[in-house]
Amino acid sequence: MKKEFFGIEIDLDKIPQHIGIIMDGNGRWAKEKGLERHKGHEKGYQVLKDIVEFNKEVGIKTLSFYAFSTENWNRPEKEINFLFSLAKKLATEYRKTLLENKIRLTIYGSKDRLPQDLVNTLWDIEEETKEFNNYTLNMVFNYGGRKEIIDGVKKVIDDIKNNKINIEELNEEKFSSYLYHPEIPDVDLLIRTSGELRISNFLLWKVAYAEIWVTKTFWPDFTPKEFIEAIKNYTERERRFGKV
Repeated sequence: MKKEFFGIEIDLDKIPQHIGIIMDGNGRWAKEKGLERHKGHEKGYQVLKDIVEFNKEVGIKTLSFYAFSTENWNRPEKEINFLFSLAKKLATEYRKTLLENKIRLTIYGSKDRLPQDLVNTLWDIEEETKEFNNYTLNMVFNYGGRKEIIDGVKKVIDDIKNNKINIEELNEEKFSSYLYHPEIPDVDLLIRTSGELRISNFLLWKVAYAEIWVTKTFWPDFTPKEFIEAIKNYTERERRFGKV
């Protein structure tokens, strides 16, 4: 089935099932406009809400967005606290929409070092929406790809020590079950804004065969039209997964 958005025709039978977004460029957007960095994050927060809302028309089943990385702890405390407040604001403001539209919210990351009130807010809403299956909004928060893999290895070692699994059973599929949310599928399309050509420790295991689409647009200027352009580009690619 085909559908048109902004004059762009999309084959809905070929759209990705899981899109990951690295929302980059908030600070540079603010700097170019002579604003403080938090203004870029505020605008980026609104853009995220717009994309999530627009996705209800498109129907991507899983949408992952990089909200806070483990490397972001190296930023100024004021900026970190502001990012925390935005994450809490998004979850609480969007809660009604999640419940009304049966959208599942998952928090993909670690609780380590996070304020308890933020942990309670995020993971309580995750629990509240865990049975919904219209589509999944996956907040990649306090996350590092290498840390996720190391955490998975530690769990495997514990299970081997406790005779829960045999080391001979361990393969890629089995190891995937030790990651943070094993039920979330691999990323089909990875979108990165601001023109940077790197994946920044984002969902390392799940982006192994992701198609990558980069735009020079800073995240605060990203639009639903560009979202569609990325999806259109994806539908025209041939995915071979190492085959001829």
